[in-house]
Amino acid sequence: MAVPWTKRLRRAARSLALRAAVALLALLRLRAALAVGAFAGRLAWYLSGDTRRLMRAHLAVAFPEKTEVERGAIARASLVHLGQVALEVATLRRYRHRLEDYVSIAPGGEELVRRALAQGRGLVFVASHIGNWELLAQRLSRVAQPNAVIAKRNADSWLNGAIERLRAEGGLETFWREDPSAGRSLLRLFKRGGGLGILIDQDTRVQGVFVPFFGRLAYTPRAAADLALRFRAAVVVVTSHRRGRRLGDGHELEVVELAYDPDPPDREAEVVRLTAAAVAFQEEAVRRYPAEWVWMHRRWKTRPPAEGSQASAVPKSRELSST
Repeated sequence: MAVPWTKRLRRAARSLALRAAVALLALLRLRAALAVGAFAGRLAWYLSGDTRRLMRAHLAVAFPEKTEVERGAIARASLVHLGQVALEVATLRRYRHRLEDYVSIAPGGEELVRRALAQGRGLVFVASHIGNWELLAQRLSRVAQPNAVIAKRNADSWLNGAIERLRAEGGLETFWREDPSAGRSLLRLFKRGGGLGILIDQDTRVQGVFVPFFGRLAYTPRAAADLALRFRAAVVVVTSHRRGRRLGDGHELEVVELAYDPDPPDREAEVVRLTAAAVAFQEEAVRRYPAEWVWMHRRWKTRPPAEGSQASAVPKSRELSST
C-alpha cells in the first residue's frame, strides 16, 4: 500500500529538520552541549505531561518506599540526563581524541575484558540504557577488536546512516537486525574472537524470557545468553554512570564477568539463569544511579502466562534481540 504524499512530506520535513539540528549542535563544544542538553531535558519535563505520568508510575513500581516528591525529582533528573546523553553523542567528533579520559573504566575492568578476549571464543558485552550506552560501546571498542553492536533501524534512514558512520569512526561495526546478513555477520565476528554489544533492558518484540527486575517479572531479550552458549563465548555485564554532577565530569564503566555452564543439562534453564544474573547487575546499577535510566520505557508491558513463577521462557518465535 502506497504511503500518502502528505505523510511522505511530513517525514521529509522532519528528516530535514533533524539533519539541520544535528549539524548545528555538532558545532558545540562539549560543556556547551551538555548545558543545552540539560536545558532540553528540563523543557521536556514541563512540556510532556504523558511522559511525566509514565515515569512516575514506573518509579512507583521500582521505588515504592520513596515519596512522590523524591520520585518526581528522579524522573526530572532522568530527562535532564537523557538530554545530555543525546548531545554527548551529537558532539562526539569534537572530543573523540580524549574519549579515554572522558569515559574511564573502573579498576580491573579493562584487564577482565582482555583476559576474556584472550580465550579466543568471542565476548558478549551485556549493556543497558543507563549512563551513556553509545559512549560505553565506543569506549569498549578501544579495548576489544573487532567489536560490533546489534541495532534496530528506526524510521529515518539518514539518522541510521549517521549513527552507523559515527560508530564506524570509533572502530565499532553495526549489525542491523533486519538485514538478512546479520546472522552471517555474527558468525564471522565470533569466529574471529570479537566482542558483541547487546542491550537487554527493554521490553521489545524479540526472543526473550521473563526474569525479575525490581521485584516484578520483566520480559527480557535472551540473545546474549543464547549466543554465549552457542559460541561458548565469555559474558560480561557493563554499566555506565556519570562520575559527578558537574558539566564535563564524564562517565565511568563498571565491568563484571558472568560465569555459566557451557554444557548445561537444561539449556533453557541456563538461558534464563544467565539472563536473570545479567539483569540483577543492571538493577543494582539503576538502584545506585536511578536518574540515569530511561524511566519512560514500559519495562513491564509484556506479562508472563503465569505471574506467580520466578522466571519463565517465551517460545522462540520473535526476532533477534536488538540494541
